[in-house]
Amino acid sequence: MTINRAVILDGYTDEPAGLGVPPYIDVYPRYVAGALWMKSPHCQVLYYTLDQVRRNFDEFKQVAEKSQLLIFIAGVTVPGKYLGGSPATLKDVIEVGKRILTPVKLLCGPAARFGFGREGGRTALPSDLVSGLYDLIVKGDPDKVVMDLMDAKLNVDAVDPFKTRESEAELGEVAVRGARIVTQHPNYPESLLCEIETYRGCPRWFTGGCSFCTEPLYGEPSFRPVEHIVKEIEALHSLGVMHFRLGRQPDLFSYMAKGVGNYEFPEPNPEAIEKLFKGIRQAAPNLQVLHIDNVNPGTIAHHPKLSETIAKIIVAYHTPGDVAAFGVESADPLVVKLNNLKVEPEEALLAVEIINKVGAIRGENGLPHLLPGINFVYGLMGERRETYELNFRFLKEILDRGLMIRRINLRQILVFPNTRMWSIGDSIIKRHRKFFKAYKEKIRREIDLPMLRRVVPHYTVLRRVRTEVMERNTTYARQIGSYPILVAIPERLSLGRFIDIVVVDYGFRSVVGLPYPIDINKASLKTLQMLPGVGSKRAARIVRARPITSREQLREILKDDKLVEQLLQVVKL
Repeated sequence: MTINRAVILDGYTDEPAGLGVPPYIDVYPRYVAGALWMKSPHCQVLYYTLDQVRRNFDEFKQVAEKSQLLIFIAGVTVPGKYLGGSPATLKDVIEVGKRILTPVKLLCGPAARFGFGREGGRTALPSDLVSGLYDLIVKGDPDKVVMDLMDAKLNVDAVDPFKTRESEAELGEVAVRGARIVTQHPNYPESLLCEIETYRGCPRWFTGGCSFCTEPLYGEPSFRPVEHIVKEIEALHSLGVMHFRLGRQPDLFSYMAKGVGNYEFPEPNPEAIEKLFKGIRQAAPNLQVLHIDNVNPGTIAHHPKLSETIAKIIVAYHTPGDVAAFGVESADPLVVKLNNLKVEPEEALLAVEIINKVGAIRGENGLPHLLPGINFVYGLMGERRETYELNFRFLKEILDRGLMIRRINLRQILVFPNTRMWSIGDSIIKRHRKFFKAYKEKIRREIDLPMLRRVVPHYTVLRRVRTEVMERNTTYARQIGSYPILVAIPERLSLGRFIDIVVVDYGFRSVVGLPYPIDINKASLKTLQMLPGVGSKRAARIVRARPITSREQLREILKDDKLVEQLLQVVKL
């Protein structure tokens, strides 16, 4: 059978709180496209985000049914609230399976491998629920299964849906060939962030890893060679991609670590990490974002000097506004023990201090270079009322020590099959929902808000925020990168633009910003009143005195030298 056209439907994301179409593409669609082109170089491969399909299902149906193969990538592995650009739900998967009939249909991604889950506090539903609607539920590696299916001329009976790669080195050519699928993403090229995989598997796999985590199911870490990662980024960069995140690993600091398989916290390898980052910079000299994601705070606590060296390497080669997401999970020693978590509270505090020591310096985009993010998971074995208070005290200690963390994720457990939490399910979080709600509000009010004021003080200028969504008279925008801060701009601005803003106010997890620079002679009275320290009376004096042509005149109007110096950083006369 000749395979002339295949369709990739992308319903996967691990980016909670997305706005609009996520300006993000994961490795799954790129690997699948690469597998298709490896076996059939002239095959037309069409890429759709699920949000595009939701807006016009009938149009997608016509395209899909003129194809020989439909590959639906679905699911999440990170529980969270999604404001838009939301991942595939069981309802989406059923609808596609029932309404699209003619092509061979594959279901891939976390939904196929681990089950359906979206928000935390629940148990994932098994993928077998849709087995009759798809020809293959791919529980192995989609790229390997797709290549076998191409060799078998789409005879699904001749294909093992559990087929996996023998090593991550096999991805070399597949990842490079699949790079050009990014040109079909709605956010290509100027605002598309590409996720890059460095390895998979858990360094703590032989201990079973954390009780709730699916990463140990991949077994011992299998590292991608530096040269393969660099070539993939070079291919993406040659297509115009400017934003990258090394996010497909449980612990970037353990990339190419020494003693993997023998030690729970193998010795970090700064030389390999520097070779990787230096190679990326050489392969993509014009990149605008190079960020990381997951870092095991236990690695830092067990190897503080080597970890500090790695943090310095990252700061030397990355771009500012970066986040090392720490999977602390719980600050309750009992929960840590019962769930085989990776770090004790004091060790986690040490890791926060080390990253702050290196990364707290502010970069050219307005944000500190590299800060920790803290992940807590609720609903784990041994959780009790005291757990919530211990978690709060842990965060309060960080605040009281004058340290910074970029964001706090409070997640209710999403329970997947084959993890140790599967036998427990969501029973604990159900019992503790009132604690979770109360402490979430307390943390947002007493930790998040003052921490955000510390990370981005008044009059901070955030560079290159992209306008994404408009609601009434407010435009919402974010920088591109890991866990970007949401900016509410109290104006109606055209979407898809990059602008600079100045921070003037705060929500619990967002900021209010005004377009920068502010023309003091044209700004409205309302805009001037929003400037911290100005207020209604001073704003009125400014308006009455316009045009203002000098610093001296502004000083005479305001009679506050400190405020004038702040204003002169963000206004033009």
